[in-house]
Amino acid sequence: MTKKYCIFITTLFCAFIGLFLVANAVAPDQEFSQMENRQLEQMPELTVDSLLSGKFMSSFETYTTDQFVARDLWVDLKARTEKALGKHENNSVYFCDQDTLITRFDQPDAQKLSTDLGYVNTFAQNAGIPVAFGLIPTQACIWADRLPAGAPNASQFAIIDQAKNTVTSATWADLYTNLYAHKDEEIFYRTDHHWTSLGAYYGYVSLANALGYTPVPLETYTETIRSTEFYGTVFSSSGVRWVRPDTITTYVPDTGITVTEHTYDNQGNPVEKARALYDTSFLSVKDKYSMFLGGQQSLGVVKTPNTDKPKLLIIRDSYTDSLVPFLTAHFSEIHLIDLRYYRLSVKDYIQQNGIDQALVLYSIPNFSTDTNLLWMIR
Repeated sequence: MTKKYCIFITTLFCAFIGLFLVANAVAPDQEFSQMENRQLEQMPELTVDSLLSGKFMSSFETYTTDQFVARDLWVDLKARTEKALGKHENNSVYFCDQDTLITRFDQPDAQKLSTDLGYVNTFAQNAGIPVAFGLIPTQACIWADRLPAGAPNASQFAIIDQAKNTVTSATWADLYTNLYAHKDEEIFYRTDHHWTSLGAYYGYVSLANALGYTPVPLETYTETIRSTEFYGTVFSSSGVRWVRPDTITTYVPDTGITVTEHTYDNQGNPVEKARALYDTSFLSVKDKYSMFLGGQQSLGVVKTPNTDKPKLLIIRDSYTDSLVPFLTAHFSEIHLIDLRYYRLSVKDYIQQNGIDQALVLYSIPNFSTDTNLLWMIR
């Protein structure tokens, strides 16, 4: 290797580094990544305390990573490199058969799981109304045959069995059997952690015995395609950019149905905000699943024309958003509480609003990791 060649390589390398330094310096900071569906780190404030504590450098490192020019291109390149090297996982997401991305499910903390199941049982004992309880198995369980050979995958069925045997004060809702019976259908999104509307329908059928209704036959509905360009949260976190998009569909018409979000202002005064069963404005952004009910809300109330039907309260996660349309045929009101944001007494809410039945419904990964379940018995 000649001296001139070494100088050339060194100069080329320095020019490469300099180019990116300049590009990062002049490129405007982005506040939100549509591709990753999250807020990006902004330039941290430099103070003596933040510098001495190390907080500034930690935040600055995250800032430079989040704001790096052409970030999405590099994220894609990393995932493709992992695959080229024979790896089947990136950022805890498996590259699976049939263009499917599945988040790895790890064994949950045994003590936390036992404690949280105890909260559900206590809630069912003290609610004063009939309570049903169900856990939704996800792709890692129902579509386990799509996972790479030998991929670590904790048993969700074992958690279902434990839940059924522990929460004896509630009526158990078996969602596993019906979902597994239809596992060859598109019951989950391939790029998102939620179930599809078809999967939600089979979940609705599974809840029938526990909640006491006769399901409406699927053939009664007309399927409506809402989007053919949906990339979900698992796609965002995986770094994978080569899979085909999902399709979002609905079945139940929203005629005569109202949705209201209930919050409080800074002075503690109640505030009502109109939502919708299907908020189609979300179909123009990446977070298309938020079309169902308009996305996250601490307390939502769905009212139907069926005023002679009972009132249902669901303590829930976001899987319920696409389930609710099917339930509107059987209830006059469906009250939705998300314990991540709701901090008032659930028992008082039941009494004050004349609730007739309650349902605790979570996906297994969400139930296993949620740190707010204690609030259902406060």
